[in-house]
Amino acid sequence: MRALLTALSLALVASLAHAQNTPVGLCKTIDDDGKTEKSLVRIVEAGGILTGTIEKIFEVAKQDANCEKCKDERKGKPVLGMVIIRNLKQDASDLTLWNGGDILDPDKGEVYKTRLHPIEGGKRLGVRGSIGAPLFGRTQTWVRMQ
Repeated sequence: MRALLTALSLALVASLAHAQNTPVGLCKTIDDDGKTEKSLVRIVEAGGILTGTIEKIFEVAKQDANCEKCKDERKGKPVLGMVIIRNLKQDASDLTLWNGGDILDPDKGEVYKTRLHPIEGGKRLGVRGSIGAPLFGRTQTWVRMQ
């Protein structure tokens, strides 16, 4: 019985450590200024693919906004509830990095290649959006809420 409890405890600790090293969860997005809280985005994994959906918008004036500047199938759709992160996969050579997908900036209607990586032991999430090479882009730091 003691061996079973020890094994279960170790499995729980390992799963918690893994959960902190993944982008999966609820994150508070912070604007490029590093101070302005913009939204809450829920990042989920299904079949090895990450997606992120806007669950809450903090700015009252934008809570009912539609994505008028979007150029794809999201044009004219409500920003609240919109999938803004799509098709990210864990990098085979760097298990702390998720890339290969894209992220939408609903304010500009632009879609960027993106990569995500947990930082500070998973308390924060580095979000890099770029056009072309990652060198030509911008990074935001989001705060993990769950």
